[in-house]
Parts: sequence; structure tokens; C-alpha cells
Amino acid sequence: MMLKRIYVAAIGAMVVMLGFQSCDNTDDSNNTARVQLKLVDAPGNYLEVNVNIVDIQYNSGDSEEGWMSFGEPEDYPINVDLTTLIAGNSLLLTDQIIPSGMLKQIRLVLGDGNTLKIEGEVEGQGEMMPLNTPSAMQSGLKLKMNTILEPGYTYSFILDWDVQKSVVMAGTSGMYNLKPVIRVNAEVNSGSIAGNVSGEVLVDGLSTFPALENLTVGVYTANAVAGEPDVYVTESRTIADGDFLIQGLASGDYILKIMNQEAYDDYVSTPITVSVGAVNTIEPIVLMIPTA
Repeated sequence: MMLKRIYVAAIGAMVVMLGFQSCDNTDDSNNTARVQLKLVDAPGNYLEVNVNIVDIQYNSGDSEEGWMSFGEPEDYPINVDLTTLIAGNSLLLTDQIIPSGMLKQIRLVLGDGNTLKIEGEVEGQGEMMPLNTPSAMQSGLKLKMNTILEPGYTYSFILDWDVQKSVVMAGTSGMYNLKPVIRVNAEVNSGSIAGNVSGEVLVDGLSTFPALENLTVGVYTANAVAGEPDVYVTESRTIADGDFLIQGLASGDYILKIMNQEAYDDYVSTPITVSVGAVNTIEPIVLMIPTA
């Protein structure tokens, strides 16, 4: 599906200070701030997950103000295939100047016509089917922000939509429901991990190491107590050249896992430190063929 206002985040550009910066003269006022919402995807095992966003609203917590829309009616609907938002691809949902002060919540209002494509008998081809949206989601998926917007500044928030957790089979009916699970983080309070994955292939008895596409790279906290499982945070997938970019991570230490690949040994990284406003580009990951 055609993406509306798709932005590919260049890794090199992200090394500069992210998200929280002085506005230009047009929005440097005493009572407004600029808010950007960027959508990325923690992928699932689907060929396509197409969603229809008919409005994006915000609430200051003031009951008299209520919910107000970002943008104008002509800015909607926004139609997006969530599975395309990986490895640095993001969708700028809104970039608007709004009153400064408390930003209590935002909500995404979803429309009809959401669809799901699952793998068919022929690899890479699948069946398109409806993705039912419960009425509660159509009235608006609320996300807590609880951020005080200072006048004259820009705030960028990453909305990490976990597709795998958001698509739920409806009993034994063969139908699927959309129950969005979205993690929100401010870019000013977050950093990223970038890397590349290749894998060993034997050609005439010699090893070559081509880039691996569509591998799931999982992110886990690195501070699990001995004997306790690592805590899952998010994940992303590699693109055609093996690159991946995982955004919106709070500062701290993480480990990466690439697991359950039939052709390769499992991979678990050493701890990787994420700093606010920076991209940590790690050494290339090379997956090896299991030894006999």
C-alpha cells in the first residue's frame, strides 16, 4: 500500500541531537510548541498490516478543552502498511504547532478497511483478509504522554507499534482483530542501535558472507538477575543489505538476540550501551553455520 508522507531516517543524520531543539522564528512564541509524532514498527510474522488512521488528537488534561485534532480534516485519512516501517523507515504522522503546557494524552482514531496479508502456500504470496477493529479502538486508542511542552521548542515522539502483539486471532473463526500495542518514547529521552547482519554460506566448500534480509533482531534489557529471563523491549528486521535500526530506546544497556534460524547458530550480543540523542553503530553481526 502507498505510504503517505513516508520518511526514511538516515543513520548518519541521527547522530546529531534528536527531537528537542529550538524552533525557528515562525513557532518561537510565548505560548506554542511544535510536536512531531513518528511511527515505527516492531514487526510481526505478516506480509502486510494495513491500517487506516482517520484522526490524531491530543488532550491537555483540561476538561474544558477536551480532545483537539492535530492538523486539518484534509490531512486524513493516513493509510500505512506497518510492515514497511523497519530499519530506519518511519512515518511522520503529524508535525504541528500547538499550545504549550501539559500534553496529557494523544489518541489515534482508527477507521474501517484495515487489512492483513498472511503467508500463503507460495512463499512471498498471501491472502488479503479483513483486520477487524473493535469499536473501542475506532473511538480512539489513548496513549499517555504526560509531558510539559515548553514554549518555543520542538518535541519529537516515537510511536513504536508492536504488530505481533497487536494482531489477535478471534478464537477459531479464522478472523483477526486489531488491538494496537504501542510504546511511546520521546527522541530527546532516547537513543538508537544500528547494525548489519550477514551469514555464512558454503560455496564449493568455501565460506562467503552475504547480507541477510528479513531477520528479526530482538532487543532485551541487559540487567536480568541471574537465573531470570531477559526482559523483551522491542525488535526490528533487517532490510535487503542486512542493515537494521532500532529507535526509541531509553538510555541504558541492552542485548540483541537473533534466534531460531534454521541455518545458523543463535546469536546473543554482549551488552550495548544506548545514550540519549545518539546512534550506537555496533560491529557487524556474522551468523555462523552450526558446526557438526
